[in-house]
Amino acid sequence: MDIDQIVKVHKALGDSTRYKIIQIIEKENSLCPAQLEGRLDGIPLSTLSHHLKQLSDCGILNSERQGTYIYYSLNEDIAKKFVPDLYDISIKPGKPKS
Repeated sequence: MDIDQIVKVHKALGDSTRYKIIQIIEKENSLCPAQLEGRLDGIPLSTLSHHLKQLSDCGILNSERQGTYIYYSLNEDIAKKFVPDLYDISIKPGKPKS
């Protein structure tokens, strides 16, 4: 992974909404934007699509078209490298690690 890609990942993860998105997708495996919208209160679908594009562009999310829908899943190799806290079961969303 080159330095530009590393910077993209860090920029994408610098937004709390994007971090919440990857937490949800990590638990659910694969979701389309409409499914995610119901789990993220108050975020319009257009904004959610922008966040998903940022996460896909940096490589932390994979996308797969199924008919008219695009489903997003976590790229586990990138996630384990840059977001190891996702895999630490002692960390709960919104609570700092002790």
